[in-house]
Amino acid sequence: MYTTARSLVAHGKGILAADESEGTIKKRFDAVGVPSTEENRRAYREALFSTPGVEEHISGVILFDETIRQRSHDGVRFPELLASRGIIPGIKVDRGAKPLALSDTETVTEGLDGLRGRFEEYRGLGARFGKWRATYSVGDGRPSDYCVRANAQALARYAALCQEAGLVPIVEPEVLMDGSHTMEESARATARVLQALYDELYAQRVDLRATLLKPNMVLSGYSASERAGVTEVTEATLDVLYRHVPAAVPGIVFLSGGQSDEDATVHLNAMNAGGPHPWQLSFSYGRALQSAALRAWGGRQENLASAQRAFFHRARMNGAARTGVYSPAMEHEALVA
Repeated sequence: MYTTARSLVAHGKGILAADESEGTIKKRFDAVGVPSTEENRRAYREALFSTPGVEEHISGVILFDETIRQRSHDGVRFPELLASRGIIPGIKVDRGAKPLALSDTETVTEGLDGLRGRFEEYRGLGARFGKWRATYSVGDGRPSDYCVRANAQALARYAALCQEAGLVPIVEPEVLMDGSHTMEESARATARVLQALYDELYAQRVDLRATLLKPNMVLSGYSASERAGVTEVTEATLDVLYRHVPAAVPGIVFLSGGQSDEDATVHLNAMNAGGPHPWQLSFSYGRALQSAALRAWGGRQENLASAQRAFFHRARMNGAARTGVYSPAMEHEALVA
């Protein structure tokens, strides 16, 4: 597990989050006018997974239950296709955020029932790491201590079962950026969430050396009257991480959280440019890696090469941000080339 954890945050590489549920992928397909059929979902993900050269920048892929069972057009299971390229297959195992009992506005992530058996099956299908996401809103007294504790316990129970199965757990506590809260409010919420998470991981005997953290960056709410700039985001995010994430954790793989493609890259680059840090700072992006490729593909086989070029470009940009050498000029240079 130690080797897998370190490999997922290898130099210049990060993770593709291709674990959208059927509901989420339908929304994204609807936005580009593509019916969300099983075949279209399979063909789209095969386009991403078979992109020439993308293994130079992508270390692992988080799959969904449907996707880990699918095959390429020539019959190769997706986990095998990825592994043959040196990309580590992983699996999302939570079953989504559900209303928290006795709370009108907060959620807790479910999916622990039967998880030991599902891990056994997923390992047999080729998964080498797992992922579990919890979400927290900010404002009007949120996140409550109740919500923070409930999700920390669930994340830690998942992580312990994941390691028991020989898989690396990615723990994803996401403080949502929906709302008008300030960056300072986001920082306080993120700090509370991370402190509770690591208290619980320790209590449940999880080996932090074989885990990865997938957190939000500390951003202003998307409806805030004033948005924090790159320097402010970088300083606030690193401050929270240094205070609350143990150095034993080998890597932090940020979620993009609805940022634009380039904003997610710029923020990651700024944090790495200020390194080195106790942990590798990498990415585990979904939309920020895929959105341009999805628009280019549009459900048409003749657009396959264009979609793969768009995906490779974003992977390469974020690979550069992993080491702090990205610059916006690289975006223009790639377009001209």
